[in-house]
Amino acid sequence: MRDVAEAEQGPAAGSEEEAPLIWWRQKPVWIMLFLGFSAGVPLLLIFSSLSLWLREAGVSKTDVTYFSWAALGYSFKFVWAPLVDKLPLPVLSRLLGRRRGWLLMAQLAVMASIALMALTDPRDNLQLMALAAVLLGFSAATQDVVIDAYRIESADERLQALLSSTYIAGYRIGMIAAGAGALYLAQGFGSTTDEYSYTAWRSTYLCMVAVMGVGLLTTLLTREPTARGKAVYPYSTHAYLRFFLSFLVAMAAFVIVLLNTPSAPALLDNPGQHVFAFVYNALSLVLGAAVALLVFRGLLAAGMVNRDLLRESYTQPIADFIQRYRSLALWVLLLIGFYRVSDIVLGVIANVFYQDMGYSKDEIASVTKVFGVIMTIVGSFVGGFMTLKLGVMRVLMLGAVLVSLTNLLFMWLASTEPSLMALTVVIAADNLSGGLAVAAFVAWLSSLTNVSFTATQYAVFSSLMTLFPKLLGGYSGSMVEALGYGPFFLLASLLGLPVVILIAILSRKLSRPY
Repeated sequence: MRDVAEAEQGPAAGSEEEAPLIWWRQKPVWIMLFLGFSAGVPLLLIFSSLSLWLREAGVSKTDVTYFSWAALGYSFKFVWAPLVDKLPLPVLSRLLGRRRGWLLMAQLAVMASIALMALTDPRDNLQLMALAAVLLGFSAATQDVVIDAYRIESADERLQALLSSTYIAGYRIGMIAAGAGALYLAQGFGSTTDEYSYTAWRSTYLCMVAVMGVGLLTTLLTREPTARGKAVYPYSTHAYLRFFLSFLVAMAAFVIVLLNTPSAPALLDNPGQHVFAFVYNALSLVLGAAVALLVFRGLLAAGMVNRDLLRESYTQPIADFIQRYRSLALWVLLLIGFYRVSDIVLGVIANVFYQDMGYSKDEIASVTKVFGVIMTIVGSFVGGFMTLKLGVMRVLMLGAVLVSLTNLLFMWLASTEPSLMALTVVIAADNLSGGLAVAAFVAWLSSLTNVSFTATQYAVFSSLMTLFPKLLGGYSGSMVEALGYGPFFLLASLLGLPVVILIAILSRKLSRPY
């Protein structure tokens, strides 16, 4: 890797010309590599690795995919980000500083959550496992918030691009450790599809606790960064705390509605009953969201939420977006919400599918986690290069088409005997197209933001990007049990058709070729 920063345009009067930056001599680069690794470990311990553990323990596909909702904390982390930015921790902030104090607490919470999962056998207490997964999602999302702030404050603008790329590299390595590494360990410790061993999975997740020590040591051995610029969150800590508590109350109302909604009545024969149950559950989600909104509005009317804070921090950025795009705003929001639905819905059930097809954990780890991550990185580079050459909307369209088509390859994989060559071909095509699509999509999301509201608007967009797909992905297990893998993969592919239509409509209306 060559030097990535150039010297200043010219030396100041009476001073020597500033030397080019050499990346391996920059301490913040190494810090962000290790913190990125720490951020990349938790996610797959909620998704793919946990799904295999649950299936080997005899948990149904329906319940396995419900666990993907534990990662919804990543979609709402912007709600409590102001608290993380402003609220000092009683002892840790005094000893370590504001950023390192929060970072240490978040990492300890991540490690405690992983340990709680390790010490819970899902056959004996599935509810406690679900609670531990939710805690892991919340604490991992909090760690991401702190690392973002730490990265911005730890170096000047010349290093920010390099720090971001180093963070992503560390994140990918962490994902390999938690994805492939966890599967290798579980297989090596003796848990298989035919012979489940809780001890093997407990040892695996305790090893992941130890792996998180990389981030913990980095936090303890580094210095507190120097705050730069004006405060991002201008209101008092108390105001943000009340807003966050109101959000928690609204979410509690949402959960209470879902828990107290009766199961779908048996009205039809299979598979019609499964379709009816899916629609019924979707309407339950809508009802829960409506109740949560009413509760939040009630708290707002009661003065629990600062109206100026709500307007300036959340309402104005959204209103600015609607004002800029006018009649196109709804179309743009629909595309943001649906663009990744096809690959995320399929991805939630993917590991269970590989296992049901007869692939071992070692094979799944090597092909889908190690090789797959490499293909995703290659696809991201290809997508970025093509976006520069062809324009974002063209590559956005290409990515949507390729993702839908590659989902059909899973139908073929489901109809063949287990073959590492076949699995490798499908993973290569799927991850290349996924990386390309995400690169173009992130570029497009960035282009939608107003520089006056960049942080909030991008946070809302990126949350909306994953919110609906993750909610729908939670039902992927029940869809597979109702339809079978082949029809499910066809349905996942067809979910991409509305996205292609939306891109075509927006390309014309925004006067951008696709």
